[in-house]
Amino acid sequence: MTPGPASRIDPELAAAIARLEADGWLPMTRDDVGEARRVYRELALARRGDAVAEVGSVHDDVVPGTPDGEADVAVRVYEPVGEQRAVTVVWLHGGGWVLGDLDTADASARRVCAHLGATVVSVDYRLAPEHPHPAPLTDAHTALRWAATLRAADRLVVGGDSAGGGLAAGVALLARDWGPRLDAQLLLYPGLDPSMTRPSVAENADGPFLTRADLAWFWERYLPDPALRDDPSVALSRAGDLDGLAPAVVATAELDLLRDEGRAHADALEAAGVAVRRLEGAGLTHGWFGLGAASTAARAEGDRALDALRALLAA
Repeated sequence: MTPGPASRIDPELAAAIARLEADGWLPMTRDDVGEARRVYRELALARRGDAVAEVGSVHDDVVPGTPDGEADVAVRVYEPVGEQRAVTVVWLHGGGWVLGDLDTADASARRVCAHLGATVVSVDYRLAPEHPHPAPLTDAHTALRWAATLRAADRLVVGGDSAGGGLAAGVALLARDWGPRLDAQLLLYPGLDPSMTRPSVAENADGPFLTRADLAWFWERYLPDPALRDDPSVALSRAGDLDGLAPAVVATAELDLLRDEGRAHADALEAAGVAVRRLEGAGLTHGWFGLGAASTAARAEGDRALDALRALLAA
């Protein structure tokens, strides 16, 4: 008999998730969206602790909208300590397109900034269900275009985790067709397939950390119109033409519902001739990038993903 997810999980990560469940932080989804956002925010700030990466400076800004209907987008800009490495990363937070903000993304943005020595522009995109697709994707592209003007000589990267990883993949398509020129994409356990029919969804339906019920709750709010589930900027498995996309790091997790859609997207990118660096965290679950303080293995996997991005840019 094949061992179940609970028997293969990293012990430190298992203990951390068990504590979150015992303390009432999980599941992430609730009957009321406002309550789900409150709990998610409190959890993100509580697990942030004091072990955050040091950066040189942080300031908030607003990307102005356009007369044709694009909204203003709040961003938070992080600059590293010491020598700048001529890289700007536009960071899109996770939270199922429904949860999260600049504060919940703060620790992750700082980590990316410090590890890469890069400018990081963290994006406070509009959230569903008040603003379903394509509003979050539009905001992400607006912020990317703005970030490209900050340091025009920089290599430009879009990245994110979970829902933010899915948005980053969608923005990479928009950037190929409409600009700005993108040098790389960092996709951490991205959400790319609203059909939820891949084997990893069934294998990990009860978690750990993210469940099938959670995933359905998020997709229903982000894509209330069933016709949108075929939009290639959301369902990247249906995108078809991936030629000319920016090189990508695609990092998944062995025990994640989203594992197989990440694998499939990496396969499709490679088939289109796109350079891809692939990682899959053995014994890790969804959300590992934000759980590094609780798990040595999760922390190491985050370092591997960021190192892979650095190597991709160097190549």
